[in-house]
Amino acid sequence: MTTTPTPLPVSPPAHRWRAPAAACTTVVLWASAFVSIRSAGEAYSPGALALGRLLAGTLVLGAILLARREGLPGRGAWRGIITSGVLWFGLYMVALNWGEQEVDAGTAAMLVNIGPILMALMGARMLGEGLPRRLLLGMGISFSGAVVVGLAMSGHGSASVLGVALCLLAAVAYALGVVSQKPALAHGSSLQINTFGCLIGAVACLPFTGVLVSEAADAPMSATLNMIYLGVFPTALAFTTWGYALARTTAGRMGATTYAVPAIVVLMAWVLLDEVPTLLGVLGGALCLAGVAVSRGRRRTGPAPENPAPESVAARSNTP
Repeated sequence: MTTTPTPLPVSPPAHRWRAPAAACTTVVLWASAFVSIRSAGEAYSPGALALGRLLAGTLVLGAILLARREGLPGRGAWRGIITSGVLWFGLYMVALNWGEQEVDAGTAAMLVNIGPILMALMGARMLGEGLPRRLLLGMGISFSGAVVVGLAMSGHGSASVLGVALCLLAAVAYALGVVSQKPALAHGSSLQINTFGCLIGAVACLPFTGVLVSEAADAPMSATLNMIYLGVFPTALAFTTWGYALARTTAGRMGATTYAVPAIVVLMAWVLLDEVPTLLGVLGGALCLAGVAVSRGRRRTGPAPENPAPESVAARSNTP
């Protein structure tokens, strides 16, 4: 049973750059997370890394929330906050960290990139969002690019049944978390929703406290700093900018935007890790970006009427 789509907030013309800028900030920071996870993951186990990251994110978000005096979100937000906190902030991070230890990076990237497709389908079913042809076409192109990037990254890696299952679980948790968060953003700010979502995710990961304390005592400073970076930037900042943009477009289109991440990861690995991309990796990255451009483009329908009717969630888009 679908719900009635909620009209998206309409930004003044002078502020319409904010949502695309927020989406781009999220994509770049999430791409940078792959580089930091490589360092932190060598010293921290999956659960401990997730808990440390979430604790750092919660401290930063909580401090900003108190400084801005935003208080608690509305009662209608809590169902989405709890669901996204457990599934996206908690389960997704642990499952992905664990899965990447069981399969090679390329296979993990291909499996997790099923998430945006699930997100679009769930958004259509659960939120009443549409599935425009441009969105489906663009996501198909981008997913093909993600597969190509994955093949370029895989090399001679291995993939266990457990690792594949964990990556698929991460993709499902990611999609469900985003779709659950979307309605909550109608009852609170992105800062409020993500602060308490991050807190709930941290609480869900508290069973890993002993492991985190033990591993932190032996971990090199670089790994610990990378874990803190993951909490402050790809979590606290990126999840907040994600929520801001998500409140102003559909879950499907936001999911499609994240297909730019593999292309940026290829570039960052080249610049920061001296990993020269293969021709296959460059081709895959180009396909990812082309698919994002197609899925996020606005269909030209001629001059708009002077007093247009409010658009539904399925009809709106913001170009990042």
